[in-house]
Amino acid sequence: MLTKRKDRQASRTHLQTLTGGMAAAPLDRRTFLRRSGLVAGGLAALGSFQLGTVKKAAAISPPQPGVPIELKKSICTHCSVGCTVTAEVQNGVWTGQEPSWDSPFNRGSHCAKGASVRELVHSDRRLRYPMKLVDGRWERTTWEEAINGIGDKLLEIREKSGPESTYWMGSAKFSNEGTYLFRKLAALWGTNNQDHQARICHSTTVAGVANTWGYGAMTNSYNDIRNSKTMLVLGGNPAEAHPVAMQHLLEGKELNNANFIVMDPRFTRTAAHATEYVRFRSGTDIALIWGMLWHIFENGWEDKEFITQRVYGMDEVRKEVAKYTPDEVEMITGVPGEQLKRVAETFATQKPSTIIWCMGQTHHTVGTANTRASCILCLATGNIGKPGTGANIFRGHDNVQGATDIGLDVVTLPFYYGLTEGAWKHWGRVWEIPYEDLVGQFSSKELMETPGIPLTRWFDSVSLPKEDVGQPDVVRSMFVQGHASNSITRIPESIKGLAGLELLVVADPHPTTWASLAVQAGRKDNTYLLPVCTQFETSGSRVASNRSIQWGEQIVPPSFEQKDDYQVLYLLSQKLGLAEWMFKNIAVEGDRPVPEDVLREMNRGGWSTGYCGQSPERLKAHMRNQHKFDLLTLRAPKDDPEVGGDYYGLPWPCWGKPELRHPGTANLYSTGLNVMDGGSPFRARFGVERNGETLLAEGSYTEGSELTDGYPEFTMAVLQKLGWDRDLTPEELGIIQAIGDDMGDIGKVSWSTDLSGGIQRVALSHGCHPYGNGKARALAWNLPDPVPIHREPIYTPRVDLVAKYPTYPDAKQFRLPNIGFSVQKAAVDNGTAKSFPIILTTGRLVEYEGGGEETRSNRWLAELQQDMFVEINVDDAAERGISDGGWVWVNGAENDVKAKVKALVTERVGKGVAFMPFHFGGWFRGEDLRANYPEGTDPYVLGESANSITTYGYDPVTGMQEPKVTLCQIAAV
Repeated sequence: MLTKRKDRQASRTHLQTLTGGMAAAPLDRRTFLRRSGLVAGGLAALGSFQLGTVKKAAAISPPQPGVPIELKKSICTHCSVGCTVTAEVQNGVWTGQEPSWDSPFNRGSHCAKGASVRELVHSDRRLRYPMKLVDGRWERTTWEEAINGIGDKLLEIREKSGPESTYWMGSAKFSNEGTYLFRKLAALWGTNNQDHQARICHSTTVAGVANTWGYGAMTNSYNDIRNSKTMLVLGGNPAEAHPVAMQHLLEGKELNNANFIVMDPRFTRTAAHATEYVRFRSGTDIALIWGMLWHIFENGWEDKEFITQRVYGMDEVRKEVAKYTPDEVEMITGVPGEQLKRVAETFATQKPSTIIWCMGQTHHTVGTANTRASCILCLATGNIGKPGTGANIFRGHDNVQGATDIGLDVVTLPFYYGLTEGAWKHWGRVWEIPYEDLVGQFSSKELMETPGIPLTRWFDSVSLPKEDVGQPDVVRSMFVQGHASNSITRIPESIKGLAGLELLVVADPHPTTWASLAVQAGRKDNTYLLPVCTQFETSGSRVASNRSIQWGEQIVPPSFEQKDDYQVLYLLSQKLGLAEWMFKNIAVEGDRPVPEDVLREMNRGGWSTGYCGQSPERLKAHMRNQHKFDLLTLRAPKDDPEVGGDYYGLPWPCWGKPELRHPGTANLYSTGLNVMDGGSPFRARFGVERNGETLLAEGSYTEGSELTDGYPEFTMAVLQKLGWDRDLTPEELGIIQAIGDDMGDIGKVSWSTDLSGGIQRVALSHGCHPYGNGKARALAWNLPDPVPIHREPIYTPRVDLVAKYPTYPDAKQFRLPNIGFSVQKAAVDNGTAKSFPIILTTGRLVEYEGGGEETRSNRWLAELQQDMFVEINVDDAAERGISDGGWVWVNGAENDVKAKVKALVTERVGKGVAFMPFHFGGWFRGEDLRANYPEGTDPYVLGESANSITTYGYDPVTGMQEPKVTLCQIAAV
């Protein structure tokens, strides 16, 4: 069942002739660049390069004997484990890579992607200089011409249609500092139409988890899973998506003899390691979890004391769960009641237990409700706030956690402050820009405080009638920095949107599928490609999934005419007249803003999430002293002079100013520790009382707290009431007074708006937590479903269940209509499930990452997986005359779309289910689009995108798309 995807050596091609002899002689940087130019010219001849023709890769620049080696550390740019990459640099050339044994995350190991990241820098397929479309052909241009052309067009469109008519699509591939500058630029431009990859991976995690216990992030860490007695993987496949993290799971399983339960519609490589595998119908996660809770409540396996002390609204959950009897759950999910009872008992009684998920739970119209259900399962069983417990949420990209925290998101300013007037005034103080000036940049104060359009709907914001878009005009221009177009569902609609844009700018190390689809859409001009360097050619910090922040140093300078993200944003802000505001307190060296200064500005404003204590100096000290941190606890010895007592990477929240030396928070919501040892209660962010019931903890508090019960968030008024305001220094009091004058009441200044850090410092000194001590919410009254309920996917084969479990009603959300209910009704009325009877789901491969342009342009990885494919069940294949390895058409339920791919006939998927990886692009409707790329930049491997087939469906809370469950038909070519 777990066969290799290919069983033969890739055939020899012209690629070997061009690259096979490159390793013969020692290289200095000049020689390397010269040879790269020659090879680039030769590789331009690969315009007809086909699938299945990659030769075994040869090293470009091996270590050179006798040449001094300089070691430099950075972070792998794939997934979110945060593996350290230790580079060997000789004469300015990256010639080797050490396994980074000192990192507590990867401990001397890499997956296939991490082991080959050097190729990202050396790659022959990268953009070398700015390019633009001229009469439908890609031509070389200069940075000056590009920035002037882009800036002039942006200003022209702004004058005609307003600031909201430009869409700023950023990236989880940014460093934290690049993210911050991108968000700041969008704010100063005057729009909230700015977003990044989290919209399509974990926006529903953030919304669901934050609305349950305070913050929308992983509670523990990959390393801490080693402490678990029961690991429940629901909606994740770490063996392929997070291979290095999988080591922590497997070692925990062996060392603790732990239960390893995998629940997935597909028998994955992770499931192959399970002690129990549960196959269920895609899109039925809530019914599955409620089925477990039915058994837990029925048998009294819940943690009653924990619920009483630390949870609000569990009785309402009990009422809903009572509807999900074993028979009902088996009818919805396909899982037998006895198996689910066994899993439920294991999770509830063989503790500590943790639930692990990735995008299997989030990629749904009910994604927010899914993640809430998982959190409630932890709350009901008391599996939160202790080692080995919690919601271990595996993020996708290397900095998707950081980019989300820093506010590259349509609903918030940096660090989850939201978009209220108070939030804008806070950041105005940080930026030293008057609030009135910020308001003046927007079309209106109302739009300034209104969430923008999610990137999942960017094309609708271009193509829908103007009256259907809740802003002065439709989107007419788009600036994309680091985001792949083929990762967004409904590609046929993307092509329509591309045709309607007046300006498209793509800034990336590779042209990505934006370039090929732009040409396919018929674009002739006003389309630019800006060559941005990789994160290995710049410096800055990034956040691993466990909230640890690591500083990556520059390994080698950019090659050719590439610039880093900071430079691009500086040059553009200069052209747009925003540089004086942007860099008022940030030094700029030449045309490059200093990332250390950017981080210091972030520290000055990031009080709400505890991004205030991680100075550049502290982060760099952690990278120097990785070997001192414990593998299991991630903590350094308290007596160490540089990193004493710190948790590795100072995982947020890290409270107070850097000099306070808070150690960071390894495990969230752990009351068994002092707050200055990383202890924390649930956040009191939802008030103190509702309907006569307290929302504050009862009889539960952190170790050493002077307040021995629940308490609200700390404000100046709370300090005054306790008499603790006397502990403030005169300097702190002066800053608080100035902010209070601006707010009209000094008592309103809170732990999250006090730029002095005094309120946080004083609360911590009394053993209390700045954000209060509240209860987690099993009932979230502000969400569409306060208690999650099962809702059928929009495209479902179980049309018999739609009447009882319909999707959400149509509504206007994020400035656009969400007509999921109408689409579902039409699918039922038209009998779509009869014509398209197979459930299609999508996911990751170990070889590739994200949209795949970067990794499919890596000769080492391209060799491993050369064909786009669909997994189809043995019986389904036999019924259709489909043979393993044969070409098939996958026909989608919308837009009369079809994709030509190879068939992988397998029992990994059940009958009536198919799986496609989402990393491919460069084909559309069976047509090879290789000629659409600028010459010499086309990836080695092309293929149809799964998102050509995926269909309509958006989570109402976040705008999350639904690529994990739709319908298709498959036929042999």
